Amino acid sequence: MDETLRELDWEATTMKARTEMPMKVRLEIAAGFSRLLADTFGLYLKTHGYHWNVTGPMFQTLHTMFETQYNELWLAVDGLAERIRTLGVKAPASYAQFDKLSSIPDESGAPPARQMIQRLLTGHEAAARTARAILPDAQQAHDEASVNLLAARIEVHEKTAWMLRSLLE
Repeated sequence: MDETLRELDWEATTMKARTEMPMKVRLEIAAGFSRLLADTFGLYLKTHGYHWNVTGPMFQTLHTMFETQYNELWLAVDGLAERIRTLGVKAPASYAQFDKLSSIPDESGAPPARQMIQRLLTGHEAAARTARAILPDAQQAHDEASVNLLAARIEVHEKTAWMLRSLLE
């Protein structure tokens, strides 16, 4: 938690949230959500770029599927940032912050379609791990709103990973 907070240059005095959770717990959960937000934003950018640049025999299928996926990710970004704000912390909002926080590697160029699928699969699995890592703190704090959001994100990332994995078989 401390490293993430230092990277974001957050002050110890965050917005006063009307919650029973101690500030330290809110900061830990918000730090986790900041990493998940960065992963989600990174996946959004990658998926949208693949949507634009996919070619080959699976073009129509992948073009349509990537559009569905990037639209879902875009909506998720807002919900994650708003949860961070609800916890009384400012959400990261720059490419530099996202780059430091994300476990999704940035890339340029357009790989072949099969590599696009594999890289998105790897990214969704990573995002699910990031979300799952936050769960114990949220559960211990009885932060049901965070637990529910995390469960929903894990479900989406695992289902998307399954769908992408199925294309590679």
